[in-house]
Amino acid sequence: MKFSANLGFLWTEFELPEAIYRAAEAGFQAVELHWPYQTPAEKVKRALDDTGLSLLALNTARGRASENGLSALCGREADARAAIDQAIAYARAAGAEAIHVMSGNSKGPEAHAAFLSNLKYARANAPENAMILIEPLNPRDWPGYFLSHSEQAIQILDSLRDPGVKLMFDCYHVSRTEGDILGGLQALLPWIGHIQFASVPDRGPPDQGSFDYAQMFAVLRDLNWRRPLGAEYNPRGPTDQSLGWLQPFIKEA
Repeated sequence: MKFSANLGFLWTEFELPEAIYRAAEAGFQAVELHWPYQTPAEKVKRALDDTGLSLLALNTARGRASENGLSALCGREADARAAIDQAIAYARAAGAEAIHVMSGNSKGPEAHAAFLSNLKYARANAPENAMILIEPLNPRDWPGYFLSHSEQAIQILDSLRDPGVKLMFDCYHVSRTEGDILGGLQALLPWIGHIQFASVPDRGPPDQGSFDYAQMFAVLRDLNWRRPLGAEYNPRGPTDQSLGWLQPFIKEA
């Protein structure tokens, strides 16, 4: 198995280039970024080139704190597309493989239509080989977020009928909303472009909590999953002290 360090959660006390070096030293094969826009893309690219790590994904901007994304917000179309353009430009410069288009806090058919339109815009303007990702966020932690359930995401993907737009399956969010992580993963695999994980129910390191990630990793290995899995968890202290779960995979490699 290969793993990606989400630097929105891990090594957050360091500037992004240094966090990339630390992820490489720890044994990760890739990284993910949340909102890297304060760091010049060329600095990120240099660290990636130095380490040989790939950049799996980054997020579109959140807008105002109360919005948590822009692409499903009626009346914010210009801002949503500016955020998509910003993410595309950064992805091109840094070499990101995917862009997560954040829907934002909204609801109703007009929000649905706005989100579809902006996803089509993102797909039309992104690099040809770049994936567009959508991610449901659980309503317990993120009340009001437009995209809140896997079933809703699949309806959107089926409506788009574009193989370049995929589901980001976050095991933690699925556990909070839908319960059955492993069953959901197996059922939704044809739509999934990226998988993220953290302990259930507290979003800590994956070797804690009630869900057996060793079993899930074994299932994914049997299913021939090749893309790095995204470690997106709260380390509860220095990141290096939370990586015991990763050691068997480093030895395996």
